[in-house]
Amino acid sequence: MQTSPLKLKTDLASNSSQGPQGFDSQDPPQPALIDACVHCGFCLTTCPSYRVIGKENDSPRGRIYLMDAINKGEAPLSPASVQHFDSCLGCLACTTACPSGVQYDRLIAATRPQIRRHHSRGLLESAFRRLIFSLFPYPDRIRLLLTPLAVYQTMGLSKLVQASGLLKRLSPNLAAMETLLPTVTPSCFQDNLPELLPAQGPQRYRVGMVLGCVQRVFFSEVNAATARVLTANGCEVFIPRSQGCCAALPEHQGEEAQAQDLARQMIDSFEDSEIDYVVINAAGCGHTLKEYGHILRHDEQYREKAVAFSAKVRDVQEFLAEVGLTAKLQPLQDQPLTVVYQDACHLLHGQKISSQPRQLLLQIPGVQLREPIDAALCCGSAGVYNMLQPQVAEELGQMKVKNLLNTQADLIASSNPGCSLQIKKHMQPQPNPVTLKHPIQLLDMSIRGDRLP
Repeated sequence: MQTSPLKLKTDLASNSSQGPQGFDSQDPPQPALIDACVHCGFCLTTCPSYRVIGKENDSPRGRIYLMDAINKGEAPLSPASVQHFDSCLGCLACTTACPSGVQYDRLIAATRPQIRRHHSRGLLESAFRRLIFSLFPYPDRIRLLLTPLAVYQTMGLSKLVQASGLLKRLSPNLAAMETLLPTVTPSCFQDNLPELLPAQGPQRYRVGMVLGCVQRVFFSEVNAATARVLTANGCEVFIPRSQGCCAALPEHQGEEAQAQDLARQMIDSFEDSEIDYVVINAAGCGHTLKEYGHILRHDEQYREKAVAFSAKVRDVQEFLAEVGLTAKLQPLQDQPLTVVYQDACHLLHGQKISSQPRQLLLQIPGVQLREPIDAALCCGSAGVYNMLQPQVAEELGQMKVKNLLNTQADLIASSNPGCSLQIKKHMQPQPNPVTLKHPIQLLDMSIRGDRLP
């Protein structure tokens, strides 16, 4: 679907139900970055929201037109325009596809705080967003809800609520959150990793490890596997207890002040630790950790610290591919194991990491990789997008699972907790669901000599 810039701006102006409110002077989308777009349209087919919704306004090019119009006073920051910005997953596939090198990530990151300051959302939407931002970045708060959540799941109330469809009619957002909830297990209730783990054999590096928020609570086995793999490959691992959220969730949704506070806390927790690298096993977290220099660019006290911190950040797969494995790897089963690797958007497009996870998996004896079609298409998770925009996310999740299953692989490897939750949700109704593991879990099993069932 093609739309001229003039018609697009006319449509946006006519759809407005708000006064002539535009962007303020506090870091609006930069005209120079907007002007870098030559409107070629290469981004359209790579954009998941455009693929599902099919409207130019819900594509990167359309949103850039809109940013330009608001900057120039030709269109207001209206509810209609906010809807088009909200439909963006922030997957950054357009930045990979763009032949002109348009920094769409910088543009959408500048737009969302403007929306936060100047757009009034409805009562229910505002309350839901407050719930998300006051809960998910804080593991201790999540854990306060684990006991009632465990009772809710154990008594079968979750299946009853989903079967009734009542919650979906009352609040599609809450219904989406409910269907994504992982099963509460005893390991969810506490952090079991010590603050310092010694290297096995000669020490090669001293690394700091970021635990994440949802990862720490619901995927603690991935963190444990990460620590074991690092120590098995000659790393002393430092895990400061004072660390909090990486700031990914608020940063991606325009909650600037909260993101900056969390970034400062993370930097402080690793200060004076004398580490060589900061290692993270969640794609979205890693991308944000590498952006601290930008997030704190106006903070004179933390600006240089943020740049230095980000320079040390490595995704765990990026790090292991860079320094090399020294631990011996063993087969995971007697026959060949076919694995399909699922590219997390903030790893593939945000951090430009694609070959490293595949290289590591192929070092496990007997592993064979298969590639899905549309491998670069977002699964629909996108942080909390699948809770804020459940309809679009639903369709993307179904597409992703279908493409993964069509490879007929024995196992799915996924490097991000949000992607894992989204894929598992849409895997459940399938007649022949496939097991999903983090690649680091497979490396851990291979080092320890464990076998897949």
